[in-house]
Amino acid sequence: MKTSNHNSSIMDMFEKGKVLKICAPMVRYSKLAFRSLVRKYNCDICFTPMIVADDFMRSVKARDSEFTTNESDRPLIVQFAAHDAQTLADAACVVAPFSDGVDLNCGCPQRWAMSAGYGACLINKPELVKDMVRHVRNQVDNPNYTASIKIRIHKDLRQTVDMCQKAESAGVSWITVHGRTAEERHQPVNYDAIKTIKDSLSIPVIANGDIKYLRDVESTHQLTGVDGVMAARGLLANPAMFSGYEDTPLECIWDWVDMAIEQGTSFTCFHQHLIYMLERVSSQPEKKVFNSLYSTSAVIDYLQNTYGSVHDPVT
Repeated sequence: MKTSNHNSSIMDMFEKGKVLKICAPMVRYSKLAFRSLVRKYNCDICFTPMIVADDFMRSVKARDSEFTTNESDRPLIVQFAAHDAQTLADAACVVAPFSDGVDLNCGCPQRWAMSAGYGACLINKPELVKDMVRHVRNQVDNPNYTASIKIRIHKDLRQTVDMCQKAESAGVSWITVHGRTAEERHQPVNYDAIKTIKDSLSIPVIANGDIKYLRDVESTHQLTGVDGVMAARGLLANPAMFSGYEDTPLECIWDWVDMAIEQGTSFTCFHQHLIYMLERVSSQPEKKVFNSLYSTSAVIDYLQNTYGSVHDPVT
């Protein structure tokens, strides 16, 4: 893993006036091979999966398994779960030579994260969030390195605005807002809330939630005025979404086969990504057959026999 001599900052990308397209942090999924794939299809910035900063600092094994990158994997944001300012700053210093910024997860609604003091419970601890942002800003020795946060919203939006303004005063680079509360799962995204937060800050704001097609990027921008849009499930279903494809094109499926094999992706992960990608284009009987495949060679044979190939895939 080589350090990269990036003198430019992600903040310069915001100043160019276009709506940035961002791959969300996704546990198990937003790993190096998948990041390489979405970058080929117009994704501007990628996030790693959420990494627990305590474990990352405690174990070399955790560092090696949780964080892999390469020279073309940029711009890259490393997302951490943390509840202690110094641990977060220490983790940021470790990954800073290989990335463009760190993000503090203040949005994960899962019970294990909340009970451990991580994720969405941090939106109720604005002073702690301020402290964590400040520690990263003060201790990473690169003025272009960003410190961002990803949040969910409160039922009382005034609390969210207050928390975001406190983070801004501590030097947070930008804020990603998932437009749901920690209790909400599939309810409609609250675009008004995202717009209110955007209007109350002078730093960039990213909207997250229910981005399934390229047209959703523009409509979300129109509704909220945000500086960027982050997609999770939409990109899993169609990694070429940001290039304007309605469904995953065949070229993208074979690109995934090549990249996943090149990166040594586990079969489970390789297969699961393809299950997501083929979801909208497969019939029920086809899904049943594909989901039961158990080897890379069986998957490649199935893809060639069912869809044909755009080129000769790696075997």
